[in-house]
Amino acid sequence: MDKFIITGGKKLSGSVRIDGSKNAVLPIMTAALLIEKGTTTIKGVPDLADVHTAVDVLTHLGAVCDYDPQARQLSINAENLNRYEVPYDLMRKMRASFLVLGALIGRFGKAKISLPGGCSLGPRPVDLHLKGLRMLGVRFTEEGGYILADAPKLAGSTVYFDRPTHTGTENLISAAAVAPGKTVLINAAADPEVVDVAAFLNAAGAKISGAGTPHIAVTGTKKLKAVEYAVLPDRLEAGTFMMAAAITGGYVELTHVRPEDLDVVIMKLREMGATIETAKNKITVHGPSRLRATDITTFPYPGFPTDVQAGMLALLTVAEGTSRVVETVFPQRFAHTMELSRMGAEIRVTGAEATITGVRQLKAASVMASDIRAGAGLVVAALAAQGTSEVLRVYHIDRGYHNIERKLERLGADIQRVNV
Repeated sequence: MDKFIITGGKKLSGSVRIDGSKNAVLPIMTAALLIEKGTTTIKGVPDLADVHTAVDVLTHLGAVCDYDPQARQLSINAENLNRYEVPYDLMRKMRASFLVLGALIGRFGKAKISLPGGCSLGPRPVDLHLKGLRMLGVRFTEEGGYILADAPKLAGSTVYFDRPTHTGTENLISAAAVAPGKTVLINAAADPEVVDVAAFLNAAGAKISGAGTPHIAVTGTKKLKAVEYAVLPDRLEAGTFMMAAAITGGYVELTHVRPEDLDVVIMKLREMGATIETAKNKITVHGPSRLRATDITTFPYPGFPTDVQAGMLALLTVAEGTSRVVETVFPQRFAHTMELSRMGAEIRVTGAEATITGVRQLKAASVMASDIRAGAGLVVAALAAQGTSEVLRVYHIDRGYHNIERKLERLGADIQRVNV
């Protein structure tokens, strides 16, 4: 098991290239299962633990996958897909494995999927997936920790989401892409990654309109064709490096990035005193001598992204004044505040709201990542802390960031990966 050793206080400087989006490539990989003839090639695929897990899932189902991490290219041939079951030992590694549900229903009219984490059926995010798929004619039963789906007459319908869900929207888009008739998704997620999945399917011959808005229409088509497709840049990785530059008072240029996907993050960083310039496929961040406090409320896109909240909260711990963060998407995302408190941060959490009184300087400590984004937030905090910190359980971070320590080191950070 690895950990990061980080000595803070170094101003970051230089240029960093952002990888392809994890949250786009995973649903695109599963959507490729709908293509019954030919080999699809996906470019810009990041070398991440979650990508390798997804390859394992697809291979288990009978797809032939060839992934070249150096070239960031993945080929998928699903002509001989012969299974419609994803066992728990694969599902437990990555909740996003649930994204195969829509594609398997579209391909076979049935699926057997382990519940994410082995949890029991009840009020939780996957219910939104199941509710929507039921509207397309899918019947669900639960058996021994598995969801069994059966759709003898899959057909288009109108689906309303009680709240936007990007993975739920992607599952519905995949199933509806080959379902007879027209499907309309109301209150759909508008995330750039959802748009990318729709663009991939359209390139393969699907008929999807309205992606990027809360109202998506899908007209089913019988056959999809193999394509070559380049995934969009990862706005969440970009946000992390923007915050690393801002908290260290550094000057960093991000390339292979879409500034329009980060509008609200850019505006908030500017409120905090950072100087940010944008151009096509480029963002430059110049951090101030000290950041200013601000208030943030996470919200589905185009609101402030919950996946960037942990990094932003790290910045607020050293910002002048008192800030407030309201988490409306995943309230449990405040788990990392206890670790930041170990570094001297002054944070009070009440339910889904955190109040942060900025301190002049964080102090080095040993902290532990609890998930991908919390881990990245702790790395950001350690870059500005006085002394040498260690960040444990970096396997969480590896699920969403490829060689984050090498990229930071090239920008001047004092960081190293150590095997424990």
